[in-house]
Amino acid sequence: MPYLLDSNVFIQAKNLHYGLDFCPGFWDWLIQRNVAREVYSIEKVGDELAAGGDELSDWAKQRGPGFFLKPDAALLPALGTVSAWVMGQRYAPAAVNTFLQVADYYLVSYALAHGYTVVTHEKAAPSAKIIKIPNPCIALGVKVMTPFEMLRHERAKFVLG
Repeated sequence: MPYLLDSNVFIQAKNLHYGLDFCPGFWDWLIQRNVAREVYSIEKVGDELAAGGDELSDWAKQRGPGFFLKPDAALLPALGTVSAWVMGQRYAPAAVNTFLQVADYYLVSYALAHGYTVVTHEKAAPSAKIIKIPNPCIALGVKVMTPFEMLRHERAKFVLG
């Protein structure tokens, strides 16, 4: 099952659970699963990470388009489907405008277009003021899970050598 990772997966991993300095196994696992064509993100997430000016931005810049997928022709109809769903809900106009301008919109659309599972720390929420990634995923039949669910599902192991 291929996965698309949200920027918060990388950021929280770096800042909390899997720091690049003390848990290189997590980052190596991501690279290995990417080589095996199972773990990706999208270009817009890569751009967000690269703008950080830190060790995570350096890591992201080294991955390139094989990890951070570029938009393709299949994405266009999915963008329309996701935007139509978002605009058909009772979200505040500011929430819709924000969502349609950030990587989340493209992440959900890419997953819809290609049958990927979205991996995020976000939880579905009934707020009209913000659109959380799981909300359109659930509504449009895109599988969504947390990074911990992905790691367990894939039986990842970070074992001291």
